[in-house]
Amino acid sequence: MRIAKPIKRTKSPKRAILRQAVANPFLLIREINNRSFYEFFRFFWPEVSSETLKDNWHIKILCDILQEAAERVGQGLPKIEDIIINIPPGSTKTIICSIMFPAWCWTRWFWMKFITVSYSASLSLESAEYSRDLIKSDRFQAIYPELHIKQDKDKKSNFRIVKKIQVSAGRQARTEYGGNRYSTSVKGTLTGFHGHIIIWDDPLNPQQAQSDVELKSINHWMSQTLTTRKVDKAVTVTIGVMQRLHQNDTTGYTLAKKDKQIKHICLPGEITSYRKQVQPPKLAEFYINDLLDPVRLPKKVLEELEADLGQYGYAGQIGQNPTPPSGGMFKVDQIQIIEQFPGYDNIIKTVRYWDKAGTGVAELKKGRKAAFTAGVKMHLLKNGKYLISNVTKGQWESHVREDKIKQTAESDELQRKKNSEDPPVEIWIEQEPGSGGKESAENTIKNLAGYVIDKETPKGDKAYRADPFSVQVNNGNVMVLQGEWTTDYIEELRFFPFSTYKDQVDGSSGAFSKLTTKKTAGGW
Repeated sequence: MRIAKPIKRTKSPKRAILRQAVANPFLLIREINNRSFYEFFRFFWPEVSSETLKDNWHIKILCDILQEAAERVGQGLPKIEDIIINIPPGSTKTIICSIMFPAWCWTRWFWMKFITVSYSASLSLESAEYSRDLIKSDRFQAIYPELHIKQDKDKKSNFRIVKKIQVSAGRQARTEYGGNRYSTSVKGTLTGFHGHIIIWDDPLNPQQAQSDVELKSINHWMSQTLTTRKVDKAVTVTIGVMQRLHQNDTTGYTLAKKDKQIKHICLPGEITSYRKQVQPPKLAEFYINDLLDPVRLPKKVLEELEADLGQYGYAGQIGQNPTPPSGGMFKVDQIQIIEQFPGYDNIIKTVRYWDKAGTGVAELKKGRKAAFTAGVKMHLLKNGKYLISNVTKGQWESHVREDKIKQTAESDELQRKKNSEDPPVEIWIEQEPGSGGKESAENTIKNLAGYVIDKETPKGDKAYRADPFSVQVNNGNVMVLQGEWTTDYIEELRFFPFSTYKDQVDGSSGAFSKLTTKKTAGGW
């Protein structure tokens, strides 16, 4: 395979380029790639993916924005602003920003140093490995034969670029040592490393986003540690890319800082509900039938993602707006209220889930707002739907509450035996954090000796946990048996998460989670 040597500049550069391009077509490819990161991305796509490239307008826009930032760094000019890109998973964001972009920069400025971080070391190292393998590929070496990975500095976590320059024929090429790429996880070690360009790609995952402790820790590391790793504070640019996961995720936390100059690129997967999220707003004109990418993210795929992610997850990761698009989470008009139980032979599994609250008599007498204890009985039916057949709810002092829970368990068991319901009702207790919550849950389990019972400490806030259940409600897959409690139950769902009380919803979320297996989504 022929290789492309750098084009020699003469007094007639255009004529020289044309003459050399005719003699070696790789020179023309090199020149085109050097002038456009987007063309570089298209040309080298087969080296990083076995899939056929499905190009879309957002790819060129992201490439052009990154190129503009790199041009300033390459010339040593003060940065105008940092960059944050919010875009759904599956939009080639990692290939563009974390894999291809550093490699392209080295073809222009081989001395550049990069620091790249992701929420896990394995994810960060995977992107670095793809980028390193691209440079080593025959296709890349044919176009840029002078660029190599330094042999004794060839680790996925930290590799260095060298440039070999042929001074004259017959003499050994001179080696010039260039920049490097150091890859680590958020909260990982950075001592001794600095970057001309810093890239964070998915700095947290959906599970971390539901923990206030994790959010605070990650944001502190990003703002207090990562920002100190710049070669030149006036020139180094920070580029962030992620799908939104929480109002106070790294994007939200950074944008809230008024002293930060940020170019914010926000591209929701669809704009039927999320047009206001598009940044800059003029990019909305590129959407086709309100879709960002009708090929990779058509309407059917988005519907499947909403079922997988839940309303909150979908609003964040697809809509780039980590709050529900409107009002409450539950479309209660989709709930079917039935007058008669459908028959126990239609049941696959039954769960009674208790959201406990300790309310003292003194508090209630003073008229203070106090949470309820709620036990939701939910069934998974053979037709794939879910039935809530009973909700037991009250504001009880602790000893009364434990008696009510036991009485309800006895009633459920009598009903099961009377109707030959099989298997037994599974009882779950929500355990509040801390030693008090643990002790309370253990006391309930002791009080219900002989029953099928277990406890758990839920993760994430109530709205996050309610997401999967809300999707089933909103798609008409939930039935409620008519009872004295039914109206109150549905009204709490109607106004959630803005309702005064959330105990029945929490009990429903817990019961639903024990009847199903929640899917998660991810990817580049």
